[in-house]
Amino acid sequence: MSLFESQAPRPLADKLRPKTLAEVVGQQHLLATEAPLGRMLAQRRLASLILWGPPGCGKTTIARLLAEATDLEFEPLSAVFSGVADLRKVFERARQRRSAGRGTLLFVDEIHRFNRAQQDGFLPYVEDGTVVLVGATTENPSFELNAALLSRCQVLVLKRLDHDALGELVRRAEVELERPLPLTDAAREALLALADGDGRYLLNLVEELATLPPAPQRDPAGLAEIVQRRMPLYDKGQEAHYNLISALHKSLRGSDTDAALYWLARMLAGGEDPHYIARRLVRFAVEDIGLADPNALPQAIAAWETYERLGSPEGELALAVCVIYLGTAPKSNAAYRAFAAAKRSAKETGSLAPPLHILNAPTGLMRDLGYGAGYAYDHDAEDGFSGQTYFPDDLPRQRFYRPVERGFEREIAKRVEYWERLRARRQGGTESGAGAESGDGPGT
Repeated sequence: MSLFESQAPRPLADKLRPKTLAEVVGQQHLLATEAPLGRMLAQRRLASLILWGPPGCGKTTIARLLAEATDLEFEPLSAVFSGVADLRKVFERARQRRSAGRGTLLFVDEIHRFNRAQQDGFLPYVEDGTVVLVGATTENPSFELNAALLSRCQVLVLKRLDHDALGELVRRAEVELERPLPLTDAAREALLALADGDGRYLLNLVEELATLPPAPQRDPAGLAEIVQRRMPLYDKGQEAHYNLISALHKSLRGSDTDAALYWLARMLAGGEDPHYIARRLVRFAVEDIGLADPNALPQAIAAWETYERLGSPEGELALAVCVIYLGTAPKSNAAYRAFAAAKRSAKETGSLAPPLHILNAPTGLMRDLGYGAGYAYDHDAEDGFSGQTYFPDDLPRQRFYRPVERGFEREIAKRVEYWERLRARRQGGTESGAGAESGDGPGT
C-alpha cells in the first residue's frame, strides 16, 4: 500500500474486516475446531469450496483468510466483471506459481453468474490442483452451478448473521469510532432488525449514524427518520420465491394460520405478484382441503376475484382472509390421492375398452355387436341405483377415493359406504331392486 493510499478514507466495513478467522462472527458451525473448515485448517489442507449464503455474512472475508491460513496466493475475481480472458490470465499465473512450488486460491465472487461453459472451464485446473477454487454465491448451487463443478467442490452453507453476531459488530464499530452510537436501547434493537442479518449493511448504517452529535439519543422513531428501511431480500425469479411460497403452503397444510399470515406478508413485502399467490391459494384449496370443506375452493376463487377488482393494497386483505379460512379449515388430500391413483391405473391399462353395456349404439351394426346390451338405466330403479359395473371388463373394480374422517368428508364417507353396500347387494343378487334398509340413504 502506497503512502497516499494509506491516507485515503476507508469505509468502516473495510476497517473492521476480520484479520483472522477467529474474528469472524456468526459462522462457528463452519469455523469451530470440529467444524468442516476447522478440520481442514488443522490438517493444513484446503479442498475446493462453494460458499453459499446471503449478502453480508462474510463469504469474501472467509475466502481471503483461508488463503492466508494455508499460505496460498489469493486471486480474487468477480463473475460480474470478469470473462474468459481474465480467467486465462489467472490460470497462467497459477501455473507459474505451481512450478515454483506455491499454490493459488482462486476466489470467484457471484460464481453463479458464469454460464455453464465458463463453469466447465474451471474443471481441469481444479482437478490437477493448479488452483483451489472457492466460489461464493447467494443462489442455490443445486440450481445455478453445473453438476460437474459441484462434484469437485464441497458446498458450505453460511448463515445470516444472528442478533448476537450483529450486536458484536456494533460493539467493535463503537470501539473503532471511540464513541457510542447516539441511540437508546430500543433504537439499537431496531438497528439490528433493520440490518436483517447483513453485517456489511449494518456497518454502513453505523457509519452514517456516527456522523450525528452525541446528544440527543435517538429512539426508534428518530432512527427511522435518519436511515431508510431496507427492502427484504427477495428475488421473484430465484430461490427465495420458491422457499417462501413453500413456507406459506406448508404452514397452511399444518393449520398454522399465524405462520401462514407471516409468510403471506413476507411475500407481499418482497414484491411478489399477488395474482401468483392467489393462484397458489386456489391450488391449496383443491389439493390439501378438497371435499373436507367444499367451500374452500369458492373462498379461494372469491379472494382472487376480489383482488382483481380492488388491486393493492386493499385487495391484499382478501388474500389474508382467504389464508385464514384455508388455515383453519379441515384438511384432506383424499381427492388429490384418488386422482393420482386413477392416473397411474389409466397409464397402466390405457388400452382397455369400456364395457359394451355402457356404450351407445347409434347404428344397427353396433347393436348387433352388443353395444348397449343389458344397460340398466339407473333412474328406472326405485332408489336410482342399478349397481352395474362401469370399469373395463378386464379390470377388477378399483377403489381410488378414500375420504377421511375430517370435515365434510365424514358425510361423504357415509355416502360412499351406502353405495358400496347397495352395490354389493345388487351384484350379489340379494335384492331385486327396491332399496336399502329403512332410513338408509346417500345423503345421511
